[in-house]
Amino acid sequence: MLSKKTLSLNFLVLACLCGAASAQSIYSCVDAKGRKITADRPIAECTDRTQQELMGSGSVRRQIGPSLTAQERAAQEEKDKLAAEALAREAEDKRRDRALLLRYPSPAVHQQERATALAQIEEVIKASSKRTLELAEQRKAMNSEFEFYVKDPAKAPLSLQRKLEENDASVGVQKKFVLEQDQEKKRVNMRFDEELVKLKGLWVLAGGAPANASVSTTGGLKGTKAGAKP
Repeated sequence: MLSKKTLSLNFLVLACLCGAASAQSIYSCVDAKGRKITADRPIAECTDRTQQELMGSGSVRRQIGPSLTAQERAAQEEKDKLAAEALAREAEDKRRDRALLLRYPSPAVHQQERATALAQIEEVIKASSKRTLELAEQRKAMNSEFEFYVKDPAKAPLSLQRKLEENDASVGVQKKFVLEQDQEKKRVNMRFDEELVKLKGLWVLAGGAPANASVSTTGGLKGTKAGAKP
């Protein structure tokens, strides 16, 4: 007759064996020929199809998807890359939106910055116009001196000829500069218009300005009632 100590030891060994058997995984699948295969490790014949990893009790521990070919893996990696780039762009867009809303918390602030930017360009244009008038006055003096050589311009002093050429060049530079500033005004207005489209939605989400609020290129606020606060 076995002693209690021996029985306890046998039960302990049996429990360990059962635990080990329960912990051991069994892999099962149906291969391309329709055969059901089981093994104690992932089945090579089923790398192109789903396998089941079973626990010792027979219940499914997990599903193992088919292994990808090199081409499929490259396609999946490209898909993952594009998805990551899309997420990064979305995060960057949100960051820019937050920065834009922080910079322009209301239509009035956006309107004022547009007006300031345009006013700075106008000041530059005024300075250029003033310089053009100065050049015109200088040209009058040169023309008076040049009247003596109208019949034979080649006899005019080289210094006078050089001054006339420099005056013409300076006038051309000023005209080109004014045209460039006019283009800059258009770019500034376009930038503020594009920002305004984005900001109108952000202001609504933030509980600020109405969605139909807009600012004209001259800096006037539209879409609000007369006398209403922006």
